[in-house]
Amino acid sequence: MSAALLVRTLRDPASAGALNADGWNRLLAAARAERLIGTLAYRLASIALPDAVRPILDDARRDSGREAQQALWEADRAVQALRGLDVRLVLLKGAAYVAAGLRAGQGRFIGDLDILVPRDAMPAVERALIAAGWEWVKEDPYDDAYYRQWMHELPPMIHVERDRMIDVHHTILPLTARQTPDAAAMIADAVHITDGLYILSIEDRIVHSVAHMFADGDMQGGLRNLWDIYCLLPDADRATLEARATRHGLALHVRQARRLAGAIYGAGARLTLWDRLVRARLLARDGWGRESRKLLVFAFFVRSHWLRMPPLMLARHLFTKWRKGHRPQ
Repeated sequence: MSAALLVRTLRDPASAGALNADGWNRLLAAARAERLIGTLAYRLASIALPDAVRPILDDARRDSGREAQQALWEADRAVQALRGLDVRLVLLKGAAYVAAGLRAGQGRFIGDLDILVPRDAMPAVERALIAAGWEWVKEDPYDDAYYRQWMHELPPMIHVERDRMIDVHHTILPLTARQTPDAAAMIADAVHITDGLYILSIEDRIVHSVAHMFADGDMQGGLRNLWDIYCLLPDADRATLEARATRHGLALHVRQARRLAGAIYGAGARLTLWDRLVRARLLARDGWGRESRKLLVFAFFVRSHWLRMPPLMLARHLFTKWRKGHRPQ
């Protein structure tokens, strides 16, 4: 399985020296599928590579570097757009890792710019971004109402000139989720990194990454998210992390993330039956990088919606999306 090969190579880059052409094809296919090819390129920087592989990984390093620069520029533009507001702008996810020079940011491909602002500031932030050239990606009355009433962010916005997306969050999980993280505490304890920009504290960075992976999503792209967690964990104080995770209602998820990060990327860990199911989902890719174990993947897709909202709301939401032509991939 290509995902297992990718994990082994990230954990032990020297093992790539034993790969034949088929092994390299499987490794690169999985790395592209998981958006970890830039990270892989950094991990293999000191390894002798086949002539056919070297330009692929060189391109991945350049591409990830360009995306990092673009993300930092978008962050700067967002700061300028919100300059007149008394709002602390907190970077999230990949842009935060790159801005702070963290290991998790090395080779990381960054799509949207994710920011966190206080919920009571959302109307002012929305107006300021629109005035600065951002607009709605698509205007669907149902989606707009759904985001504003139940989600943890505004509907996605894109800049009219730069074609870059921004997601404006006021907390880290949907309002319908079972857990209710203390977003105000996250913002209050955020760390200042440069003029107008903050990132979450190290413990809250981990909690947010764990929430995104284990309490909100269907594990798609989970190997990259778990790599982020694995890279962030050494910088955190374990007792502080446990206390912070408990405050945000995510202690069980954080403990599971620690086990899986250790089992998949680290020196090993004792896994529960549920951990093993999650691991099977994370490694569900065939030799071409395509998702395998379709029934398991679909079960996690259903679970992600179940976590987000109560059953009746879930049924109504899925029916509405189905009627509009949405189908799970």
